[in-house]
Amino acid sequence: MPSLPLRAIEKASAIVSLALLVASGCRPREKAASNAIVPAVLVAAVEQRTVPIYAEFVARTDASDSVDLVARVEGVLEARSFMEGKRVEKDQLLYRIDPREYEANLKSAKAHLGQAQAQLNKSKQDVARYEPLALARAIPQQQLDAALADELVAEANVSAAEAAVTLAELDLSHCTIRAPFDGLIGKSLYSVGSLVGRGSPTVLNTISAIDPIRVSFGIPEAGYLSLMKRRGKGASPEIELYLADNSLYPWKGQVKFADRAVDLKTGTLELQGEFPNPDGLIRPNQFGRVRVVVDTVEGALLLPQKAVMEQQSAKYVLVVEADDKVVERSVALGPASGNAFVVKDGLKAGDRVIVEGQQKARPGSQVKPTEEPASAESASR
Repeated sequence: MPSLPLRAIEKASAIVSLALLVASGCRPREKAASNAIVPAVLVAAVEQRTVPIYAEFVARTDASDSVDLVARVEGVLEARSFMEGKRVEKDQLLYRIDPREYEANLKSAKAHLGQAQAQLNKSKQDVARYEPLALARAIPQQQLDAALADELVAEANVSAAEAAVTLAELDLSHCTIRAPFDGLIGKSLYSVGSLVGRGSPTVLNTISAIDPIRVSFGIPEAGYLSLMKRRGKGASPEIELYLADNSLYPWKGQVKFADRAVDLKTGTLELQGEFPNPDGLIRPNQFGRVRVVVDTVEGALLLPQKAVMEQQSAKYVLVVEADDKVVERSVALGPASGNAFVVKDGLKAGDRVIVEGQQKARPGSQVKPTEEPASAESASR
């Protein structure tokens, strides 16, 4: 086999090395190009529909009726017939004060009444006997006049004795304390065996009516005017309540009362509403937020709040166009409605805005969009 010249062999080796070098340099670029990752983002379409505009106000709950249970007579607390912090029913026996002293006072008052009535009967008999005798001049007129005076005194004594019996009966009735209405009773301030009512009435406990529950909140003057203009003739504005854990209370309420005047210090007017509270979830003096419809926007464009970004006080969103490329849009926003903003300018119905993954998307870049599932609120409309 003829041998190749050394020069030819070196030239061939150089060509092979150059080919290997080129191949080794190109493959990583081709691999990088083939492995380029298109970021996945979550998008939501801008909706258009008529929506209510809500306003929220800090609110405090209160009992629709609340009464202190007072020991109006002095005595030893003999019994307590309820569980603290539980519901009680109207006329249910709650406390009993030792009644023996007042039972004795009632017996004594009734005895004095009997004596007074007996004396009155005797005085009447004397008058009836003396009148014909005085007429016949058988006795002096002064004797009849004295009998008539004794009769008047006896009648007054009977009236006084009857009043004493009434007072004694009233004192005895105060030995039993009953619930004035259905409600929730609090912690007892005195235990069985305590002396109560000495010197002045003693507050034993407090009972509150909590179904319905009352909610008080202050509303600015402009909001009040808008609310009153919106309500139907004779209808009370409907309100919703968010509790301290941000959960929406399942029952809706109605405004029942507006205060006489606007508070000059705060510029607000106090309103009171009532909510059904059948399970007693809401107690007096809880705090929450009242939500009320103050306006309605026809054909509003709705932008999810989580799609909005801010830079130097300018609001903007990232929109995914038909070719799945990202563009940046400045937007002008109106009031909030639920979890969305009303769009005044910058978007149109159907625009796909990125609601998750904005940090992975850049204007002009390609993305892989996934539609956000419709919310329960949107699906119900």
